Amino acid sequence: MASVWPRPDPADEFGLVALDHNLTPERVISAYRQGIFPWPDGHPRHPIPWVCPPRRAILEFSALHLPRSLRQARRRLAHLRFTIDSAFGAVIRACSLAARPGQRGTWITPAMVATYVEVHHRGGAHSIEAWEGDRLVAGLYGVSAGGVFAGESMFHHIDDGSKLCLLHLASHLQARGATWLDIQQLTPHLAALGAREVPRDEYLARLAAEQRRQLQLFP
Repeated sequence: MASVWPRPDPADEFGLVALDHNLTPERVISAYRQGIFPWPDGHPRHPIPWVCPPRRAILEFSALHLPRSLRQARRRLAHLRFTIDSAFGAVIRACSLAARPGQRGTWITPAMVATYVEVHHRGGAHSIEAWEGDRLVAGLYGVSAGGVFAGESMFHHIDDGSKLCLLHLASHLQARGATWLDIQQLTPHLAALGAREVPRDEYLARLAAEQRRQLQLFP
């Protein structure tokens, strides 16, 4: 049975829904299906904020724009091999170690890694991998929220690798009937690809509409 979540606090700038230590696979799956995600501060003893932000970043595939530099990178890196769900654990661990300008540490704690790996084993979390030979050079992971993919984090060891993983994901989702991707927070490089923010009510309405379509995004 899905968890019953309270409504987000309208006075909170992050849309706080709950604050607890209950990071279980069942709770994670239930949260994403209701437009909520955990946003820990990285401290293992601090409670986890579960949020549904007032504004949400999405990437509509009809608005996807490839800057010239990315088109050049795709040609330059044409030798890369892309896979889906071949190395979820390695991808999320690499994301947890990725340097993030302006941030101290990572929100992807060992507890988060363990929980999301279990969600993956249950078919609810997925990864995209980029390989140079046998070397994992970039990737991203996220959670399937019932017809909508919610991207969580990316990493790269080669320039533009994670962006190409995102393009591979977009092509995969489009082929299965999806029309947009939840990217949670708007960053400059995602905005350059055509991503934009929408109000919470619009996001939740879009999420519910996609869930009614019952798309099968992954095998």
